[in-house]
Amino acid sequence: MVPTTKESQRAALHKTIWQIANDLRGSVDGWDFKSYVLGMLFYRFISENLASYVNAGEHEAGNTAFDYADFSDAEAEPAMRGIVEEKGFFIFPSELFTNVRQRASQDSTNLNEVLERVFKNTEASAVGTDSEGDLKGLFDDLDVNSSKLGPTVAKRNEKLVKLLDAVGDLPLGKLGDNAIDMFGDAYEYLMGMYASNAGKSGGEYYTPQEVSELLARIAVDGKTRVNKVYDPACGSGSLLLKFAKVLGKDKVGRFIGQEINLTTYNLARINMFLHDINFDQFDIAHGDTLTDPAHWDEEPFEAIVSNPPYSIKWDGDANPLLINDERFSPAGVLAPKSKADLAFTMHMLSWLAVNGTAAIVEFPGVLYRGGAERKIRKYLIDNNYVDTVIQLPPDLFFGTTIATCIIVLKKSKADNAILFIDASAEFERQGNKNKLTEANRGKILDAFRARVDEDHVSRLVKNEAIAANDYNIAVSSYVEAEDTREEVDITALNAEIARIVARQAELRTAIDAIVADLEGAS
Repeated sequence: MVPTTKESQRAALHKTIWQIANDLRGSVDGWDFKSYVLGMLFYRFISENLASYVNAGEHEAGNTAFDYADFSDAEAEPAMRGIVEEKGFFIFPSELFTNVRQRASQDSTNLNEVLERVFKNTEASAVGTDSEGDLKGLFDDLDVNSSKLGPTVAKRNEKLVKLLDAVGDLPLGKLGDNAIDMFGDAYEYLMGMYASNAGKSGGEYYTPQEVSELLARIAVDGKTRVNKVYDPACGSGSLLLKFAKVLGKDKVGRFIGQEINLTTYNLARINMFLHDINFDQFDIAHGDTLTDPAHWDEEPFEAIVSNPPYSIKWDGDANPLLINDERFSPAGVLAPKSKADLAFTMHMLSWLAVNGTAAIVEFPGVLYRGGAERKIRKYLIDNNYVDTVIQLPPDLFFGTTIATCIIVLKKSKADNAILFIDASAEFERQGNKNKLTEANRGKILDAFRARVDEDHVSRLVKNEAIAANDYNIAVSSYVEAEDTREEVDITALNAEIARIVARQAELRTAIDAIVADLEGAS
């Protein structure tokens, strides 16, 4: 028998998910329908996760035939408080995904009511406990009574039955028995698939996996463990979760993030659960990080990664309190109201630990624009906070073809210089987007770690030289692009031209002679 590999499991899973998404979506917009597929995937996960937890305890106690799904609700209720303390939530046996699905195929007339009750009960199980904030509103976007699912209750329930069956049939196996994190991988594939088809509406909240991994590896380079990781504009949480892959889940103390969009905030929390990050290991907040940051009690952070929204509007100097905010005041100026990019940068610098690293995806304009942004760059460079600037290839992100960059910040540097890396050619075209392959990421990381000059790749520039260049930190200003045009031998080319001219003259003489002969004969 051929052993199951990560690649074969992943390929089979992705093929099935793609088919489900296309079969079930119907008239529902893909980016909207993701909430239903992901929400139902989440419902299946927490059901199996809870049942597995209870079953493991019983099996260890010698009751090897025990199955929580077969337990009665009355028998399960006494254990509710203890389970919530450990898992953060509780689901009665009758409300487990597998049992609801089984009954739905036989009687679907009130499935919408059943699911609505299950979701409310699950959320209510955490009320008054430490996990209340992590569970509250998680099912809000899985609206089982939405007209998007169908014009009538019967049509909606018909779609819900198909959704239950499709998600239930996903080849996810038993928890812990797979070569890959099946639930987490399913989530990431769905998010990437929907984001690629949704354009800007999806790309705003999802960072491609290969970019996420590069940022995480930069932020923890040289470390084997970090206490807390942070993303102030965390979207669906994919960037934060890359730390679990890069270091190992047990090597990250807590995952901290904030997201302004309510739907995406819910997706981020669901993403944490689907990657088996327990409620006490993460704190995802909802709100505007720039004007109402949620994690003053958690900072500073040893590792920060972010792909904040590009050039969005913010209060800026229209809010008189912000210029005195300790996050922004050191620069003596606020980022422009029409371009909040460097406001996010200043926020992250403020909350960065002395021994920490921040890796931030930035819009290219912040590297060279004048005005307030130049003054902020001056503050960052004069205080030696900018460690590296990396020029990325174009067309990496969903919803934009712009070539973005990565700015790496550190508060403790061994030199007074900035490393510039030109990675604009480090990509492979896959489908309709460019991708950073493992080899591409490896070359970027090698240059980042070496911190030396390499023709057409990297250059280490003293801060004084950058100041003399008006605090411009565009990579193209310091790393000369390789001239890939074919080299021409001018001497040989001139000789060839002379030969052609001489031959042309010979032919013209011969033609004239032929014409003269013809005219004489006539």
